Amino acid sequence: MSSEVSSQQDPASRGRRLWELARLFLKLGTIGFGGPAAHLALMEAECVRRRRWLTHGEFLDMVGATNLIPGPNSTELAIHIGRLRAGGPGLVVAGACFILPAMLLVMGCGWLYVTYGQLPQVGALLYGMKPAIIAIILQALWGLGKSAVKSVMLAVVGSAVVVGNVCGVEELVLLASAALVSLAWRWKGTSSRNLTLALPMTPAVLGTAGVAVPFGLWPMFLFFLKVGAVLFGSGYVLLAFLRADLVDRWHWLSEAQLFDAIAVGQVTPGPVFTTATFIGYLLGGVPGSLVATVGIFLPAFVFVAISAPLLSRLRASPAAGAFLDGLNVASLALMAVVTWHLGRSALVDGLTIAIALVAVALLLRFRVNSMWLLLGGAVVGLVLSAGSRV
Repeated sequence: MSSEVSSQQDPASRGRRLWELARLFLKLGTIGFGGPAAHLALMEAECVRRRRWLTHGEFLDMVGATNLIPGPNSTELAIHIGRLRAGGPGLVVAGACFILPAMLLVMGCGWLYVTYGQLPQVGALLYGMKPAIIAIILQALWGLGKSAVKSVMLAVVGSAVVVGNVCGVEELVLLASAALVSLAWRWKGTSSRNLTLALPMTPAVLGTAGVAVPFGLWPMFLFFLKVGAVLFGSGYVLLAFLRADLVDRWHWLSEAQLFDAIAVGQVTPGPVFTTATFIGYLLGGVPGSLVATVGIFLPAFVFVAISAPLLSRLRASPAAGAFLDGLNVASLALMAVVTWHLGRSALVDGLTIAIALVAVALLLRFRVNSMWLLLGGAVVGLVLSAGSRV
């Protein structure tokens, strides 16, 4: 990439380039509602068509590379662009500036939630937002599923992951097993079929019951570091990891608190992974929010720094593609299971079911921005609450 070479050999212009990166990604982090797809569109418009920092081919190479490494794809794309534009310092500046606005907004929401979260108005607002969140996740599942389930074998792998997750299998085991099965299938063809069918019964799967972990900033940092280091697929897959450990195994959060954290991650711009910032604030105040944010985003910076020089090889590798196919279908399977659990607690009556159905229709038919759906659900909840008090 010639632009990358020139940026590395022109230190006199690096300060200007860093300032340009900071301004752009602070702006994108502030206005970036709508999730990863919207973030990618904004970056393409700004960096390819408007500023011409890179070509369409270079941009597509970066998008492909982010799908081959764990972590939040749109944040990793920002980090890639920063590295291309200004080397190592650009990598840090672009990623940090994209994350910073959302982190600050979510920390503020955490303070409001801790201070006022029990007020009836807040409960009414979340009552209407939760069904809309279910609709948004369902739309993401539908869109991602059409591209991820490319074969009958991958459909079988996904089904096995669902069964394993319902039976309490560790998420990391399921993700790794699905990726290896997909890779083995590509290499050995139908001879790997036995591996697929045996997925829930591998020795690593047995005896994965979690043990309670007392809360502390260090265990929380390690948890979010692990999540950031292994999480493939949509940011919504984060929900499966959060629910499994923080709610079911360790009991650091309640189901209601997890759902509220998801709502905050949806209603604010920037990466969905800032849900971790909100959870960190609930558990440990400002220090907790900073620890959780650093933990979940740190692997993205490391993985981009390592993988960027190998970008062209990763994109062209059949083995990497097969491995990724398995990871993606397993991620969607985990996402489907957690959506089922969350839906049971969100769709509690006829009105919430109606909100979810209307939101799904608007998303699929008119592609309405998710922000407007969340605001609409919040308004319905507030109006209903006001009417009940009259």
